[in-house]
Amino acid sequence: MRAGIFGLSGTSLTSEEAAFFKDVTPWGFILFARNIETPDQVRALTRELRDTVGHDAPILIDQEGGRVQRLRAPQWREWPAPLDQMAQVAPENARQAMELRYRIIAHELRDLGIDVNCAPMLDIATDASHEIILNRCYGHDVDSVADMGRAAADGLLAGGVLPIIKHIPGHGRANLDSHLELPVVNTPMAELDSTDFEAFRRLKDLPMAMTAHITYSDIDPENCATLSDPMMSIIRRKIGFKGLLMSDDLSMKALSGSLADRVQKSLFVGVDMMLHCNGDMDEMQEVASNLPRLSGGAKRRAAAALELRKTPEAFDIEAADATFASLL
Repeated sequence: MRAGIFGLSGTSLTSEEAAFFKDVTPWGFILFARNIETPDQVRALTRELRDTVGHDAPILIDQEGGRVQRLRAPQWREWPAPLDQMAQVAPENARQAMELRYRIIAHELRDLGIDVNCAPMLDIATDASHEIILNRCYGHDVDSVADMGRAAADGLLAGGVLPIIKHIPGHGRANLDSHLELPVVNTPMAELDSTDFEAFRRLKDLPMAMTAHITYSDIDPENCATLSDPMMSIIRRKIGFKGLLMSDDLSMKALSGSLADRVQKSLFVGVDMMLHCNGDMDEMQEVASNLPRLSGGAKRRAAAALELRKTPEAFDIEAADATFASLL
């Protein structure tokens, strides 16, 4: 099994993809809107992916709500963006609403064979936050973000879905879209440590985290966090995150150099798992040719994360929907 998570091109595996995944045996997969049509189709696809690699591979999705939700109406619920939900709910109901929201999302995902959600986002919204991030955040201060992040994670775990905290060590100060260019944050280390980093520190016990493709100039002006040895030291020691650390999508334009370089540099500084999302076969082959077998600490952290997958207790979805609606 190799230390990678891959996307795919369509709603079922092509023969080329099936042969590639069978040979590479990646640890997991990630689904996007292009992979989703109907509930039955998604269930068949998740079975097909696991059968192809011959293990109970984790299958990821981004189901945050608002603009970033891959499951959409009419087959699935539409969710407000998290920051919009926070504006709609009374403060005393905020935690219950956030936990219930992600418990319902977990119910939908488990039904399809999806068992990992790329949430919660622990990025703190600021006046400078790029619109790609802003309303995906849970608040403008560390206490709100950490509390709502914990509620979201609790809801997912109760529903048998693993959470991924992102984008460690904090994307909220970025004023550029890292899908297209490299953001640079010039905030001093001391301020970052008491705000952005602190949100992740409070949830450091969670099983998985995704890196930020952002350069923090006061820490490492030459490399973004995903490729930065000083930042990896901060994530592991100062923040104290001990779980499985995966890259954000390696095909994003915030990163430079070849895909081979990106994989090798990420692995060298201590990222455990490489994420490649766009389903482009030529790119996937380049990534895969540089992926090691999952071993050592990365293998232990991956196994520990998957041990937290569990069959959820019985859940009354109609009652949950009614309660959630009453809280808004």
